[in-house]
Amino acid sequence: MSKKYSLTTTLVHAGRNKRVTQGAVNPVIQRASSLLFDNLAEKRQATINRAKQALFYGRRGTLTHFALQDLMCEMEGGAGCYLYPCGAAAITNSILAFVKAGEHILMSGAAYEPSQDFCHRILKKMGVETTFYDPMCGAKIADLMQPNTRVVFLETPSSLTMEVPDVPAIVQAVRAVNPDVVIMADNTWGGGILFKALDYGVDISIQAGTKYLVGHSDVMIGTAVANARCWDQLREHSYLMGQMVDADSAYTTARGIRSLAVRFKQHEESSIQIAKWLAQQPEVKAVYHPALPSCLGHEFFKRDFTGSAGLFSFELKQKLNAQQLSAFMDHFELFTMAYSWGGFESLILYNQPEDIAKIRPNIDRTLSGTLIRVHIGFEAVDELILDLRAGLDRLQSEQS
Repeated sequence: MSKKYSLTTTLVHAGRNKRVTQGAVNPVIQRASSLLFDNLAEKRQATINRAKQALFYGRRGTLTHFALQDLMCEMEGGAGCYLYPCGAAAITNSILAFVKAGEHILMSGAAYEPSQDFCHRILKKMGVETTFYDPMCGAKIADLMQPNTRVVFLETPSSLTMEVPDVPAIVQAVRAVNPDVVIMADNTWGGGILFKALDYGVDISIQAGTKYLVGHSDVMIGTAVANARCWDQLREHSYLMGQMVDADSAYTTARGIRSLAVRFKQHEESSIQIAKWLAQQPEVKAVYHPALPSCLGHEFFKRDFTGSAGLFSFELKQKLNAQQLSAFMDHFELFTMAYSWGGFESLILYNQPEDIAKIRPNIDRTLSGTLIRVHIGFEAVDELILDLRAGLDRLQSEQS
């Protein structure tokens, strides 16, 4: 796009130049491994420009991939976007692109559990040391920096209990110690539009596009949008690791993004309404939703985010036993149990306090009650509330 437009307009029009649409509204689905050259001169030119969206070889991408990459870069303000088969691949390969044996990274101690497991199981085996930090440490993160710190990994907000870190304070503190450190953020909750990570000094904004970008729970994909400083290294290392997605997944993701801003408005409206209702229920100890003042980092959410998503959690006043869990979880009519989130449907899962404490040994905040994580989809809010109320009533029945 030649002009700078609003976000809503950008999501509709970005990545839709005539080269990739071939005269249609949407980009073509170009499935290809081998891409043909008419002569040696054409082959030489494609080789020279293979990292600049030339049709070179299927693993470098086709017109379908280029359209999504352009859309992501315009959406998040990056110099380049790499596509991965899932969000975990985007996280792990982004880190691997910038570390080697003998180096050190800082990882949020409240991050997505597979991100932490990667540090424990893979990076440790490679000779890369990890320090897990409390995401609410702010500028004090500088105290954890080491001479060999290469990567600082953020997550905003945190998984499960939804803390919102002070990203500008963390970025400023890290840069003051070592401006060359690569700062990455798992930006999945905000879909790359509620929080513009690169505008706040983050080098690489990572998403499990499986969630909100796709929006329909039917595609696995990961994205990493990098600034100019990090793009070449991220791209080439990820390419050498064999990372890629198929054309159909890229097409479906781009199509999902066209409605992203509209979908977020509904997720926000419904989730806040339900979060406020939950906060008033006698069985609920706390609600962890960034848009509520009771959530840690709410002040940073108000300052840095432009809206809210549909994923949040709440803590019950009691830890449920096996019988109570079954009574509560097994009989919802609208909320269904499934991993992932970000689709049009409402989902529900639980975590016991000891499970959360086990994966967060460096964080002093502890839970006493069972944590319920919900994703609020597009069902009628009053009907979702009735479904939740019925679940809480089942707990009352188990106790009587």
